[in-house]
Amino acid sequence: MQPTPIVLPDKIRVFCGFRDDAGVSRAGFVDLDKESPNKVLDVSQHPAFDVGSFGTFDQHGVVPCAVVQKGDEIHMYYAGYLRGEKVRFQAFCGLAVSKDGGTSFTRYSQIPILDRTPDETLFRAIHSIFYDNGKWRVWYGGGSQFVGGKSKTLPVYNIRYMESDDGVHFPGQGSVVVDNLPGEHRVGRPYVVKQGGRYRMFFGKGTEETPYQLAYAESEDRYSWIRCDDKLGLATSETGWDSQMMTYPAVVSTENDTYMFYNGNDYGKAGLGCAKLIVW
Repeated sequence: MQPTPIVLPDKIRVFCGFRDDAGVSRAGFVDLDKESPNKVLDVSQHPAFDVGSFGTFDQHGVVPCAVVQKGDEIHMYYAGYLRGEKVRFQAFCGLAVSKDGGTSFTRYSQIPILDRTPDETLFRAIHSIFYDNGKWRVWYGGGSQFVGGKSKTLPVYNIRYMESDDGVHFPGQGSVVVDNLPGEHRVGRPYVVKQGGRYRMFFGKGTEETPYQLAYAESEDRYSWIRCDDKLGLATSETGWDSQMMTYPAVVSTENDTYMFYNGNDYGKAGLGCAKLIVW
């Protein structure tokens, strides 16, 4: 599902990837009450954004990753999926634009806005982007490798940073800012917020034994990050829909509160959750 929220005047709209029986994801949304996000107001009945045409980078799935308001438009950065034979999949970043408040989107381009580089040949997708002191600050996942696992190959990627003047055109390659710790094969879905002059990153970490769990890091300068996962204070439940996996965090603030949305077991097949911030 990968919840990707935006706060609108009368609700929180959470864009997600909805999979069909074949496992192909299309973008839709869930509207939630701003004061009580456990209250569902509406669920899209049709895709807000569909897969690409045959032969394109996103023909096998589109998953929302980041959304920003730009004037009267909503821009959605998404991961476009292409299945392969030698590798399970490739994922590169596309851009879609909505002019009706996020009900429907059209492609900015038939090709990725973030395409492969020599050091990012399989994965390159934006997960956080916002305008800050004259630049668009961008954190994304990048990588070039699958490694053998016990039952399937495992994707290897980490978290990288770059900047853009317009939020559409990007440099050839960013810099690694959060790498895998020993035993981890991936850290990804970085969701960054700036609060009190400090940058706070919520992301996912994965090992073969523990597919995905929540992680957290802090930075004063956007480049140097200190991991402090224990500060998050949110662990899997003993039983139930998020007892095995908590992943794909996304944090937004309303006028009164700050919430983190995340997926539960089986990458969100078991549901979408919401946690309320107690204290920074």
